[in-house]
Parts: sequence; C-alpha cells; structure tokens
Amino acid sequence: MFSRRQLLASAAAIGGVSLLNPRAAIAGGDGIPKVPTQPHFDLPPNKGPFPYTPVETLNGVTLPWKMENGVKVFHLVAEEVDREFAPGMIVKCWGYNGVTPGPTIEAVQGDRVRFLVTNKLPERTSVHWHGLLLPNGMDGVAGLNQPHIERGETYVYEFTLKEAGTFMYHPHSDEMVQMALGMMGMFVVHPRVPESPRIDRDFAIMLHEWFIAPGTARPNPAVMTDFNIFTFNSRVWPGTAPLVVRTGQRVRVRFGNLSMDSHPIHLHGYHFEQTATDGGKTPVTARLPETTVNVPVGSTRDIEWVADAPGDWAFHCHKSHHTMNAMSHDLPVMIGVDQSSSEAKIRKLAPGYMAMGSAGMAMMDMGTPKNTLPMMTGEGPFGPIEMGGMFTVVKVREGIKSYEDPGWYKHPAGTVAYKLK
Repeated sequence: MFSRRQLLASAAAIGGVSLLNPRAAIAGGDGIPKVPTQPHFDLPPNKGPFPYTPVETLNGVTLPWKMENGVKVFHLVAEEVDREFAPGMIVKCWGYNGVTPGPTIEAVQGDRVRFLVTNKLPERTSVHWHGLLLPNGMDGVAGLNQPHIERGETYVYEFTLKEAGTFMYHPHSDEMVQMALGMMGMFVVHPRVPESPRIDRDFAIMLHEWFIAPGTARPNPAVMTDFNIFTFNSRVWPGTAPLVVRTGQRVRVRFGNLSMDSHPIHLHGYHFEQTATDGGKTPVTARLPETTVNVPVGSTRDIEWVADAPGDWAFHCHKSHHTMNAMSHDLPVMIGVDQSSSEAKIRKLAPGYMAMGSAGMAMMDMGTPKNTLPMMTGEGPFGPIEMGGMFTVVKVREGIKSYEDPGWYKHPAGTVAYKLK
C-alpha cells in the first residue's frame, strides 16, 4: 500500500495532483479523492486515496483525468490508429487516444464525470456508454439522443455514476465500420465502499475479432461471419501479455465483448467463479465453480479466483479457430490424402510448392505474405506452443517482487510429463 507521503511525493514528481495516474496521484490536498456524494446515495466517505485496486489492461493503458470543481474530467480522441497485433503484424485500425481498444476508464461509484470527445476520424461518430445508467440525452446514440459528432468537433458528456461494475464504451454512429475497426474500450466503476475480500490483481480484457486478408493491413468491416483474427485487447498470441500473479493473491479478470461471436474463455489449473455481469453482481448463492466462462456478444463478465497453484497456466478462448492467426476457412479436407504425386507435378510449375494438410496442420511453415502472422506460432520452454489469436498465459509465482514477466516456470523435479522408454 502507498502511504499518504508517498502519494504526495509521486504527485509532485509529475507536476501536480490534477492529472491522475491510478497508482501515483491524489485529487485533494487532504489525501482523500473529492468524490461528490449524490443525494440518492447513502455512501460513506472514501477511507483513503484509492479504495480499490487499479485495473491492469493487458497491452493497454488507463485514461488519465483531472478534477475540475468536483468533476472528474476525461478526454477521448477518436482517431486512426496503427496497432501492432504481434511482432510482424501492424494493422490500420480506428480507436481512441492512439490505441485500440481505447484506454480503460476508471472511476468510483458516485463520481460526477465529464468526457470531452474530439473526433479526428474521416467521418462522424458518437460515444455510447454501454451498460451505464444515465440521462437519456447522454446515452450517445447519434440521431436519437444527440447529433452526430462531425469531424473536427468536440462534444461533452456529463453524468453521475450510479452503480459499480464493468462496462464498455463504443460508437453509435456507423458502428458497423467503427467497431469493426477497433473503436471500443472498457469502463470500470469501482464501488465506493472497499470490496471484501480485497482484489489483489484486477485485469481487463476486451475480446474482438477481425477479417484481415493475408498480406494486407486494413480490417474488412463488411465481413459478417468469416473472421480470421481473434484478439485479447487487440493483440494475438504470441504478442499477448501474460497475467503475472503472486501465489495466494485474489485475482479478478473483467471481459468485454463487442465482437460478432460469443467467446468461451477457459482457464487451466483453476476453478473460478463468475462474480458479475454488466447488469450487476452475481449473488453469492448463484455462483458456481467453473473452468470456462462464456462471454456473450454485447456483454461483460467478471471472474475471480485465488491463485494458489504456481505455474504457467494457459488462458484462451475454447473455440478452436479462435486460437489461430490468419486462418483460411475455405480449404478442402486433405487429411489422409496422399498428395506426393500431384505435389511433384505442381512444383514443376511453381517451384517451392509444398502440399499441406495431409497429416494435420502442425509443423508446417510455408512462409507468409508480408504483414501476416503464421497460423500457429509461439515458442515455449519445451518447444512450439502452436497457438495464436485469443491465447495467453497466467504466470503464478511464489515470492515475486514485481509484476514483470518472470520468464517460464521452473517445474519441481518429478512434476513434468515424460516419454515412456
């Protein structure tokens, strides 16, 4: 925990206390954030600078804010973004503040918040605050609740956060194109009263899917079903960051899904509980031990568990094509087909041709076009991991002093599967 003195020193180091870094700044001179309590809330005052564990957005950022007369003020800029999905692949997306998904918004139940939204896109836009309860004129459906935000304009949204939970934001103006190109972000509202038990590690992951033709860099927003790239926070394996956790910590992962498909996210090595949706907390009596949580379209899901088993545990979507990169779905079935004679004939016309698929898709490297990732890739401590897309690793370690990637797990003697001699 930070002391008040440490927080004041950190705030001074960044030149003042008005711009929030979730781990290093405060909003008031007395060390207590100035969160206006609304008349219809019966909320006690905050007990310290941060009554919550700040969210870590894997491969992402948190949106800064400043206090103006008791209001938390944020600035979102809708703009074109070049996003590296993994080393070797950069995609021309749209997003906010230079990233996709946009920066995670963090605030506290009862906060009065103001968003300045500037449009630097080549077309008009708006912002819808997905799942939040707010005045109708702030809901962000262009044409219904407000005019469209034309290119070069800045609009102001302002409302009070009535409930805690995991929410999202995205356009409601030409959303087919804008969401397909990556315009979305997480919106986390922490409860005013500190949670019990306390969350030690709080992660946010936005799920999304894209169609990017091999050799190109621009997603195709007209594709409705046949996607070939599936991302955690607009990254694919092996470019996805691990979730680094110290043994014994309580972990929460918040998922948001604004794609065209549901995603059953599976965690190895643990049983967890689904603790919330964007509609609120799941009652304790309704929680079940699970190893997979299905995240439906247009929804959020929170899961929690205690990290009591050290190791490198796979964490991925369990739709098998969603853990691949640049997958083509119109190939003939070649498993079991002897292609040797036709392969030799084709090589006379196309030197270097290699038949594929007769014995499965593993151990194949035919090269890829520029700016295209292999379908299955990634090296682990025992060889190729042969995954892609929505895949990462939860790295649980005893006694770690930081949350930097600790490298691969060193298994105790006698705990690794071995070949029978």
